[in-house]
Amino acid sequence: MLIIPIKEGENIERALKKYKKKYEKTNMMKQLRARKEFQKPSIARRQEVIRAAYKQRMLSEQM
Repeated sequence: MLIIPIKEGENIERALKKYKKKYEKTNMMKQLRARKEFQKPSIARRQEVIRAAYKQRMLSEQM
């Protein structure tokens, strides 16, 4: 459960913004999506390698 301290007279939009930011930092949605269906470790590793190669390619093209 997330607890967001709100100061006296603070705007509700600001409090919602704080809540959303804190929720995003907890990676809750990422965990829920990952648990939705099982993924074999070999497939997860393969996707990590593909992502790393893509990032490396983008960095080398940028320079």
